[in-house]
Amino acid sequence: MRNSFIEELSQIALTDDKVFLIVGDLDFGVVEGFEEKFPYQFLNAGVAEQNMMGMAAGLASAGYKVFVYSIGNFPTFRCLEQIRNDICYHGLNVTIVSIGAGLSYGPLGYSHHAIDDIGVMRALPGMTIYNPADPIETKIALRASLSCSTPKYFRLGKSGESNIFDKSQSNFPEWSEVWKGDDLLILTSGSIIIEAIEAAQTLKTFGINISVVSIPILKPFTLDKELIKRFKNIIVLEEHSIVGGLGSIILEQVALNGMNPTIMVLGLPDNVSHELGSQKYLRSFYKIDSANIVVLIKRLLQK
Repeated sequence: MRNSFIEELSQIALTDDKVFLIVGDLDFGVVEGFEEKFPYQFLNAGVAEQNMMGMAAGLASAGYKVFVYSIGNFPTFRCLEQIRNDICYHGLNVTIVSIGAGLSYGPLGYSHHAIDDIGVMRALPGMTIYNPADPIETKIALRASLSCSTPKYFRLGKSGESNIFDKSQSNFPEWSEVWKGDDLLILTSGSIIIEAIEAAQTLKTFGINISVVSIPILKPFTLDKELIKRFKNIIVLEEHSIVGGLGSIILEQVALNGMNPTIMVLGLPDNVSHELGSQKYLRSFYKIDSANIVVLIKRLLQK
């Protein structure tokens, strides 16, 4: 997804000299092409994320469309005060790009696990949040975000995510039903959607047909009331803490709209993660992988 993002940003920069990319001393195999093509629209700020946000704020104040790119928690938690006071306070056109969503950097441990970033970033006023599911949705989301001139946050995977959507797709729906069924609804956001799709494929062999929906925009959030009304049982699947993420958003919105489906949130527990391992292993450990989803849904529907 990070490759797709940089590729699309490069295409945009060909016709827009106000696009400016700042990186925090990383991903040279990914961003070097952009730097070579647009040397006056690129800056390596080094390992200095707080300064990086200050630079971004200054450039945005001068009319640039600034993209700040770094790993997981570093462009968020390390410089939260600068994001809040320098960028959000002034409503600047700065897009914060966090690479390695969720447990993508699993072996590197808690310092690199981006598992509570949505909760923090959506608390910031005026922050738009994108959490695309695959490389295609990433490109579409990036194009769609250009119409927004206020602060934005992109949460991207980096684990070679495969395409889920059709390459010919160009529109950007707020809710995409990628697998259709009537027995149960799974709402998800980001690359973990693949676990829901694999679960849907397995459940079909047992005569259980579920619906899987991708929600790439988490703020501002629009609830698809008609879709919610179709289901008695809803599972929210996320590669994020159960506090402050998609599950919290859905529960808030359903309550505000006076709806009462049965909702179960599958995410990471509200504690510090001391477990290390690959993203695949950690998804299994925290029971947010396809195998555990199948077991849960079969038990829930008693089929």
